[in-house]
Amino acid sequence: MAAQCVTKVELTVACTSLLDRDIGSKSDPLCVLLQNTSGQQWYEVDRTERVKNSLNPKFAKKFLIDYYFEIVQKLKFGIYDIDNKTFDLSDDDFLGEFECTLGQIVSSRTLTKPLTLKNGRPAGKGSITITAEEVKDNRVVVLEVEARKLDNKDFFGKSDPYLEFHKQTGDGNWVMVHRTEVIKNNLNPVWRPFKISLNSLCYSDMDKSIKVIECYDYDSDGSHDLIGSFQTTMSKLKEASRSSPVEFECINEKKRQKKKNYKNSGIVSVKHCEIIVECTFLDYIMGGCQLNFTVGIDFTGSNGDPRSPDSLHYLSPNGVNEYLTAIWSVGLVIQDYDTDKMFPAFGFGAQIPPSFQVSHEFPLNFNPSNPFCNGIQGIVEAYRACLPQVKLYGPTNFSPIINHVARFAAAATQQQTAS
Repeated sequence: MAAQCVTKVELTVACTSLLDRDIGSKSDPLCVLLQNTSGQQWYEVDRTERVKNSLNPKFAKKFLIDYYFEIVQKLKFGIYDIDNKTFDLSDDDFLGEFECTLGQIVSSRTLTKPLTLKNGRPAGKGSITITAEEVKDNRVVVLEVEARKLDNKDFFGKSDPYLEFHKQTGDGNWVMVHRTEVIKNNLNPVWRPFKISLNSLCYSDMDKSIKVIECYDYDSDGSHDLIGSFQTTMSKLKEASRSSPVEFECINEKKRQKKKNYKNSGIVSVKHCEIIVECTFLDYIMGGCQLNFTVGIDFTGSNGDPRSPDSLHYLSPNGVNEYLTAIWSVGLVIQDYDTDKMFPAFGFGAQIPPSFQVSHEFPLNFNPSNPFCNGIQGIVEAYRACLPQVKLYGPTNFSPIINHVARFAAAATQQQTAS
């Protein structure tokens, strides 16, 4: 059988002319990405940050998705105005959506389409732009940046500065790749260290222009004021060190054209720039790391009488219950990453034979010296044999099992080889 053609793709989203659902301010949009599995079944992949007071948002957070050449991957991008703290989007104003396939996006590289409402009608003049990039490089750039003597854009108090990093796409447009935190009321801000994917920042090209690192004064109404900007490259940024920062003049072109004696609008200082490899899950797995799977089962009385169909421990006529379903679901995935497939399994909260004292850490196979079960089937068999021998009791105390696993993990860190 031929191997699947799969690669990671990073999607960047921006919108223009969104519907304004707020009174006295602008919408606070967020983008949610949904993927279709079959029929009308959609599941949420991820969502961006909320951009306050903006009808033309550029979302900093990227969507990372697997691209399969031979599979039609249906995607839906939904835009919502977020005015509360609940995770559920049903109580937020819907601003429009766009449905397409991942193949359409990657074949276009940059796709701009109108947004529609649920009934298929246009969502005003709203549109969405999606840019796709293949992720081939798992290196990231770690940056420490500060600024001094920034222009003050506020009448009351001081500016609230933040930085934006942009890169140039193949069609000559600039796309935002990162936005820093906002530093309140400070003309000499020091931003916390942050990371940007090297591919996102400059397509992993050390000499490609990084725009502007744009410096803004944040305003709650969305009308952020540009303090100044500059361009650079990764080659230049890499020269930075804490003993010898790389510094850039922050230039505001409009201000420079108006003032004859204009110098700059502040200095941005890069104190540290380091390129590191950020290992993926597969890097660890393919490097020899294994996952150790330990099962802990709740035998407290709150589960209900195992003889009653209402109990989580009730075995149906086909021999299945909620606990066995969970064990199979998780275990079948985990077992592929453990070579010996010997899994320790414990119970807690039950009175156990022969003395029927309450125990919160007893092996399902009643063998304290060897609590391991052979594969997922071994766990299932030990559970089925254990259930009729114990009496459900309490309280719900699973810390002994957690501490047992923690001790096991601590011992594993002392080994010289991956485990």
